Amino acid sequence: MKLDYKKVFLIGFGFFATSVMWAVYNTYVPIFLQAGNPTFDANLAVKTFGFGLSATLTGFIMTLDNIAAFFIQPIMGAVSDRTFTRIGRRMPYILIFAPIAVLAFAFIPLAPQMIPPELNGQVGELTPIFAAFIVALGVMLLAMAVFRTPVIALMPDLVPSPLRSKANGVINLMGGLGGVLAFLVGGILYNIYRPLPFWFGGIVTLLAVGLLFWKVKEPRELVESAARKEEGLGVLQGLRDIPRENVRSLVLLILAIFFWFVGYNAIETFFSSYGVSTLGVSESTASMILSVAYITFIAFSIPSGIIATRIGRKRTILIGLAVFGALLLVAFFIPVVPVVIGLLAVGGVAWSLVNINSLPMVVDISTSEEVLGTYTGLYYVAGTLAAVVGPILNGWVIDATGQNYNMIFLVTPAFFVLAILCMLGVTKGEAKEVA
Repeated sequence: MKLDYKKVFLIGFGFFATSVMWAVYNTYVPIFLQAGNPTFDANLAVKTFGFGLSATLTGFIMTLDNIAAFFIQPIMGAVSDRTFTRIGRRMPYILIFAPIAVLAFAFIPLAPQMIPPELNGQVGELTPIFAAFIVALGVMLLAMAVFRTPVIALMPDLVPSPLRSKANGVINLMGGLGGVLAFLVGGILYNIYRPLPFWFGGIVTLLAVGLLFWKVKEPRELVESAARKEEGLGVLQGLRDIPRENVRSLVLLILAIFFWFVGYNAIETFFSSYGVSTLGVSESTASMILSVAYITFIAFSIPSGIIATRIGRKRTILIGLAVFGALLLVAFFIPVVPVVIGLLAVGGVAWSLVNINSLPMVVDISTSEEVLGTYTGLYYVAGTLAAVVGPILNGWVIDATGQNYNMIFLVTPAFFVLAILCMLGVTKGEAKEVA
């Protein structure tokens, strides 16, 4: 059995599109929220109009996407499992809600452009504009949450169980390329005119979704099976008949995913602060150092799927957690720039062993190919909850140790150990035999 790489790359355009939009959103929305605040403006190279919010309020607004996703994504996975249309189970949600998200996304940067220069940063005087900005954010976040799980569920729908690790490597490679495209092109466009990165991201998303609809057809047998279902749209219907031994593995695997994402979140959220306070480098240099792990993760996405196909997903994930955790412990004791760069480069490879193979394990605990959207939603519940809890918990540890940002290299391995303990009890989720 061989993977149809052409088909998987086409499926990957869905994840590619969402990655472009999220990269632009996470890069520039915090700037719009804080611009006009004198403390923040001191670090801006080019004057930007914004609402002058504090970092605390900005951080809260930037977690709204995770809050929306936590409630909506698992529901949409189950709902799409039981949707029957001529164009499939997942496509209706993608085709309807992706354009809605793009329209709202395109309006987001226009609101700051409406701010009169004399009122820059005075959010209290900008209530109508700020309200329009928040409404656009809300619509975009809700629409993205609705269609993201159906997009990701296309991969296990269309790829047989033994090939899902390889396929997920391709999907993540596409997502990484989308992020790189957004960073490179978006940075150039932002210097020309602030809204251009958003419009570029929206156009790329619409083109990617159009290509996805044109070239990718959902399995007819799964669509017809959804039409025969009489149980309705109950969110837990897809989990009702799961054997007890599978339940235990599913719970432990979801807990493991939660733990390792809480740990990884410590690095992702606070590395720039660590770079400035501990390594003594600038914010931009700290970002470049962390990007080394991101680059090696992308480069090793496909090989990590191949490794799991040969030695097993559980073993691959355990190796990745153990290696990455050990590397971070070394970084704790040797906070030197060249050493940290080298450790993160290898760490990105180890992280790919973990991240690439986790979704295939979750969906293959399912005993039915008809409810893979439900299981995809459970995977995102764990990751999304970690994205909400992680920054708060990790920030508390740093504050409790006197603003010691080097603690992230102890916190992350500690959560990786918890994840390893959970993974040791997982007995299901490996690739299934295909007749």
